[in-house]
Amino acid sequence: MRSSLAPGVWFLRNFSRDSWYRGFTLLLTFLIYTCYHMSRKPISVVKSRLHQNCSGLINPINDTHSLNDTTWCSWSPFDKDDYKELLGAVDNAFLVAYAIGMFISGIFGERLPLRYYLSAGMLLSGLFTALFGLGYFWNIHMLWYFVLIQICNGLVQTTGWPSVVACVGNWFGKGKRGFIMGIWNSHTSVGNILGSLIAGLWVNSHWGLSFIVPGIITAAMGIFTFLFLIEYPEDVDCTPPQHHGGSDDSQDNPEDPGSSSYSHRESRMEAAASCSKEPCPEPAAISFLGALKIPGVIEFSLCLLFAKLVSYTFLYWLPLYIFNVAHFGAKEAGDLSTLFDVGGIIGGIMAGLVSDYINGRATTCCVMLILAAPVMFLYNSVGQNGIASSMVMLIICGALVNGPYALITTAVSADLGTHESLKGNAKALSTVTAIIDGTGSIGAALGPLLAGLISPTGWNNVFYMLISADILACLLLCRLVYKEILAWKVSLSRGRGYKEI
Repeated sequence: MRSSLAPGVWFLRNFSRDSWYRGFTLLLTFLIYTCYHMSRKPISVVKSRLHQNCSGLINPINDTHSLNDTTWCSWSPFDKDDYKELLGAVDNAFLVAYAIGMFISGIFGERLPLRYYLSAGMLLSGLFTALFGLGYFWNIHMLWYFVLIQICNGLVQTTGWPSVVACVGNWFGKGKRGFIMGIWNSHTSVGNILGSLIAGLWVNSHWGLSFIVPGIITAAMGIFTFLFLIEYPEDVDCTPPQHHGGSDDSQDNPEDPGSSSYSHRESRMEAAASCSKEPCPEPAAISFLGALKIPGVIEFSLCLLFAKLVSYTFLYWLPLYIFNVAHFGAKEAGDLSTLFDVGGIIGGIMAGLVSDYINGRATTCCVMLILAAPVMFLYNSVGQNGIASSMVMLIICGALVNGPYALITTAVSADLGTHESLKGNAKALSTVTAIIDGTGSIGAALGPLLAGLISPTGWNNVFYMLISADILACLLLCRLVYKEILAWKVSLSRGRGYKEI
């Protein structure tokens, strides 16, 4: 029995076991959402193959196209002059469905077992991603087919984000959440990189495989998720995290049986044990309006709308921009675009680390958004003058654009979903996450759509649109930044470092 062990031995044994399960959960959820993003990325790489200038290619002998036809190698119906609008429609079909479905998904995520919900979502996501690629082998040239597949895929992919954030939030407390989730959120960029590299292998030959292979990998990960995902620490007799412990708690000696953190740990373990013997009442799921009343949810949601508009425009149009402006091949443009996601990994980790250190999520986001505007202008102006300058600018731009987006969708969502006003009701985490990311997904749908409509007038206008959205995202955080600055002043006036109030 635990009582027969010395407190220090008991702590070390449980700490090791808890840490192993937490590490496994972090890794598994990382791989899950890597697969989600990997299945979204191929369309941006394949765009340059669906419509290309065929004048430099050799027309097959048995081909029925005329010698003057410069689009014979393109894929109908994207071989017309309005191909950018058609490609934008395919993107928007996914993103609008994703934005609408996200608001509903969080409600289902609170009421259904996360393991079943995620597994079903990944299997269906893999299916619809593969069906898009099968359009190549089935020789389908109808726009409605690709639009319908994207709508279905957008809806089922909403199962992912609220579920994985809720699962990670169940396992990790407030302490180093920004840094941990900054590293964890690199799954977005890692998925984009893998999706680009996998798509690049077949983009110039059988582009359908660019979708089928990621679809198979995603479906396989769905089966793995069903077998191994653990939703709550209590399910395996681990210690639940302390979501609202201030910095004073960290000063207690965790190995001291008389310390407050040890007492909290022991009481939570006893509560979990009693619930395993007798049924405990489940907290009621929070309503949509109740989640909106949590301080900061509206501001961060609207900020994410514009931040995600910028990020997803790069996600869906950057390879085509490099293809058209820098005149790289389809594969080379896709490979070079991965540097934007490399920067996103760096930016997400930096944002989480800095926000933990200064205890200012809004301030960190605002500063990065302010710096992102001139960097985007410089990338469009001088970023294509050479391969070296292009690589450096892409990394910097990716860090500043994706840093705030990563911080809001992870640490901020988890902070608000476990806000102390909820009085420990962790079931709100899925709904809050869905509201924030769902609002952001409206911007994700608008960005690629506007890029498709504006790009025929010149890529400069697309970047002006992105810079404007970035500035609006920054302005929406002004009230929260002001509150954080006031809190810092109060803490400094008391002659001690800033602590959460």
